[in-house]
Amino acid sequence: MFTGIIEEIGTVRAVRRRGAHSAVLDIQAETALEGSKVGDSIAVNGVCLTVTAMAADGFWADVMHETLNRSSLSQLSAGAHVNLERAMAADGRFGGHIVSGHIDGTGTVADIRRDDNAVWYTVAAPERLLRYIVEKGSVALDGVSLTVASVSEDCFRVSIIPHTAGHTVLSEKRPGALVNIENDIIGKYVERLMGHGPEQTGQSGITRDFLGRHGFV
Repeated sequence: MFTGIIEEIGTVRAVRRRGAHSAVLDIQAETALEGSKVGDSIAVNGVCLTVTAMAADGFWADVMHETLNRSSLSQLSAGAHVNLERAMAADGRFGGHIVSGHIDGTGTVADIRRDDNAVWYTVAAPERLLRYIVEKGSVALDGVSLTVASVSEDCFRVSIIPHTAGHTVLSEKRPGALVNIENDIIGKYVERLMGHGPEQTGQSGITRDFLGRHGFV
């Protein structure tokens, strides 16, 4: 589990393709290596990857077909910068929100506007992702925990402070760039338990009768 508080910007040294649908990332890093070992998880632009090998100045991670399909990692090349966050320690501070590192899909930066010391990002996204995004709720963009400022039919807006801009790759984004989106996991679980998920057609498990039997009405 992660919190969406980026620890370091790493640099992709190489992307080695394995067959048609998988790859190995070689990422230069420093902070993300501290206390890490082979088998540990590191979020790369919000995608939870397993460290398969380490060196003094970087690590390697496999990227499978599903991950390449769901995220923007398929667009990485040597020299690209990436957000890095180690998995949360049990005794660590919970500075962001619950981030699993499992990307729901990608959005496109539609507009970037400066507002004094803040920068507003408008991100266009499909309805299947927007359904879980609510005003003042949480969303992870490339692994960065952000608060949603507003939502419309086809996009949402977030605002980042100078610290976030200076310590993440969001400052390198331009209109048209893809960003990884992870929706707030709590909303997805609630929808599933209520029986209203995209793949579900049955009646909600939470009915007036159910609530009555458990003392709520």
